[in-house]
Amino acid sequence: MNADIDLSNVILKTERLTLRPWKETDLDDFYEYASVEGVGVMAGWNRHTSIMESKTILDRFIANKRTFAVEKNGKVIGSLGVEQYFERLFPELDSLKGRAIGYILSKDYWGKGLMPEAVKEVIKYLFEEVKLDFIMITCYKDNPQSRRVIEKNGLSLYKEIELPSASGKLKESYAFILRKENYK
Repeated sequence: MNADIDLSNVILKTERLTLRPWKETDLDDFYEYASVEGVGVMAGWNRHTSIMESKTILDRFIANKRTFAVEKNGKVIGSLGVEQYFERLFPELDSLKGRAIGYILSKDYWGKGLMPEAVKEVIKYLFEEVKLDFIMITCYKDNPQSRRVIEKNGLSLYKEIELPSASGKLKESYAFILRKENYK
């Protein structure tokens, strides 16, 4: 089952990053990376075409209290959400507390090991502080960058599934899992 989550007062720090709640003043940074072609589509959403679209989503991030702003040197360069996993696709996990992680990073920061670093810190928090039984991450089969982030963090392939794409069509995808007993 999806565990309750509230990240509104959680700040995590890594060697190079700060993961913190979103603020309204993050709008320009958010729009800057979310409006770049090719960034969101790998995570299942279309690029933002207006700052108002970004503001609507930023307001949702703030209200839902489950998405971190990924900040480097005072600039927001991505987001990392602790989302609900698709319970209907994984009924065998109903007796366990879990969540899914989803992430996006500014194209300017790809290939620098930043997202694996952020995901590692969130996994630590979710297992050690929230006391989850498992963490799931899904990615499209045609997204090798996301798969590398997942594998660097020790998740194992769990199941092949289909997930909606930015166009609304279903795409072949992978679900990866890390169970508490396999953490560290």
